[in-house]
Amino acid sequence: MRDAFVARLARIAETDPRIFLITGDLGFGVLDDFERRFPRQYLNAGVAEQNMTGLATGIAMEGRIVFTYSIGNFPTLRCLEQIRNDAIYHGANVKVVSIGGGFSYGSLGMSHHATEDLAVMRSMGLPVVAPGCDWEASEAVAALVQTPGACYLRLDRASAGRTEAVNERFTLGRARELRSGSDATVIATGGILSEVLVAADQLRHERGIECRVLSMHTVNPLDVGAVIAAARETGGIVTVEEHTINGGLGGAVAEACLDNGVAPRKFKRLGLRGGFAAIVGKQEYLRSRYGIDRVAIRAAVESCARRPAAHHAAELLTIST
Repeated sequence: MRDAFVARLARIAETDPRIFLITGDLGFGVLDDFERRFPRQYLNAGVAEQNMTGLATGIAMEGRIVFTYSIGNFPTLRCLEQIRNDAIYHGANVKVVSIGGGFSYGSLGMSHHATEDLAVMRSMGLPVVAPGCDWEASEAVAALVQTPGACYLRLDRASAGRTEAVNERFTLGRARELRSGSDATVIATGGILSEVLVAADQLRHERGIECRVLSMHTVNPLDVGAVIAAARETGGIVTVEEHTINGGLGGAVAEACLDNGVAPRKFKRLGLRGGFAAIVGKQEYLRSRYGIDRVAIRAAVESCARRPAAHHAAELLTIST
């Protein structure tokens, strides 16, 4: 996703001099080409994310569209006051980019785990985007350039690759249905989408469970219509996020259902419970430890799914004989 982000931003910067990128002293190698091609649209602010956000706000208020770029929690939680009081309050075109959402930097410990950011940024009302694949990451950059005011873009080390259909259009706030089905719905945000798609395909081939998969790349504003349709049309809803269940995607989906008087037949949230992760390890290991990998997703869907007709008929036949 990181490479997709940088490539698309560079393409836009070629024809739009308003684009400005500030890094918090990282991205060397990845951002070198951008710096070389657009030296007047690039700045390394050093390991000083709060200053980076203040600078971004001032530059944005002079007519630029500024992207701040750093790892995990550093461009968000470390400079939350500057995001709130400077960028958001002044309506500045500051696009906060966090590279390494969730457990992307799992081996570096909890200081580098980004597992509260969706909830915190969503609580302030700004657009919150967590792409699930490279195509979504690229398209989100272009969409955020066209979106006035402060925004948050969360990029993951993991990715579902390329999931777009021919001539598909990306729209902020509109979920993408990547698998169809009525037995259950899985709603995912971020790179964990890769695990969801594997689980859904396994359930279809091995268990006959037809699972609707929604890539909810935009957590705020949420696609309420897609959520309500899933609650009414499928056997149950499972939300999956590499993030705490408090205030993130699962909470947003639950709020959408209750606010609109719609109750899923069954509902389950997969994510961190009881706070942030206190252990270290690779992303795949931490996903398994905290119950958000493909195995856990399969189990959650099976517990929520409407029984497939073929399996139900087979059971009735067995009972009758």
